[in-house]
Amino acid sequence: MKRTPLYQAHVDAGARMVEFAGYEMPVQYPMGVKKEHLWTREAAGLFDVSHMGQVILTGANVKDELEKLLPVDVKGLEVNHQRYGIFTTANGGISDDLMFTNWGDEEIYMVVNAACKEQDVAHLTTNLPTSKVEVVDRALVALQGPKAREAAARLLPELKDLLFMQSTKLEWNGVELWVSCSGYTGEDGYEISVPNESAEAFCTALTAQEEVEWIGLGARDSLRLEAGLCLYGHDLDQSTTPVEASITWAIQKVRRAGGEREGNFVGADVVLANFAEGVSRKRVGFIVEGKAPVREGVEVVTEDGQLVGTVTSGGFAPSLEKPIVMAYVQTAAMDQPLFASLRGKLIPLTPAKMPFFPSRYYRG
Repeated sequence: MKRTPLYQAHVDAGARMVEFAGYEMPVQYPMGVKKEHLWTREAAGLFDVSHMGQVILTGANVKDELEKLLPVDVKGLEVNHQRYGIFTTANGGISDDLMFTNWGDEEIYMVVNAACKEQDVAHLTTNLPTSKVEVVDRALVALQGPKAREAAARLLPELKDLLFMQSTKLEWNGVELWVSCSGYTGEDGYEISVPNESAEAFCTALTAQEEVEWIGLGARDSLRLEAGLCLYGHDLDQSTTPVEASITWAIQKVRRAGGEREGNFVGADVVLANFAEGVSRKRVGFIVEGKAPVREGVEVVTEDGQLVGTVTSGGFAPSLEKPIVMAYVQTAAMDQPLFASLRGKLIPLTPAKMPFFPSRYYRG
């Protein structure tokens, strides 16, 4: 298995290491998953996400070429701003989701999922014919929580006023950091790309502050679930379209039917038809009755036992003190009582708007 530049820091902090996307990653620390989750909601959690793929795209035509792969507004994104994107397939499915930043007229910085980075780089290399695709080997950490801003500002005062989805480059102890005001917990905070050789020193400076604790993959998953955010390979895959996944907010009007740059992306005919005609199933959220967590793969059924959906993410929500799930459910079945079929019992599900826990992004 591969190791991130912060492997030893996790071991020193008492982390329990597990395999994830080919890397040895910290699933939890001595505090435990529930306390780590609540710490992030109340203070500031530091996550190692160095297993993600970091890519720089350069070229005079890079934005035009990238818009043929992403159904989102690349050309209209302001400099030093970030946007959520998805790679679509010919059948309108999703082959990965990602974040990308406009670094100027001819440069895009992109972060892709760890398990998909090799296929994504190949996809970019093949389909950006006049642009350069460079994979960069740097550490990546996420500082998240209501006290993340004050903790970061002690080391990097310039970050105090950075708004949600803005990005900047700055210097710390003689090295360049790439920072975006974003994350995957629903909290205010930052994702910070650090040169490998400086990663441990930078994280030590952060965790030396009383507000900041290392947080593992276990709490990262429960935090993103409360935030109603998809996990690729679970809630998103190549058999699922953006409309089915309820992420239509990610496709700006300029790329939709009637927009200035309508369609002209992989799978556009299917995705635009979904917008126009609707879909037979959608990703929705539920609160689960009782205390027993309902996990991925559990069937969603009607009162008479008819199968109408499947849970794709589920677990106990520490911030809400109740179990929650995201599931794909037949749209025709959504106007009746639904249940999780768990070990022969029908557990009532109450429809819930997502995010389950209010997002607290800093917009100024």
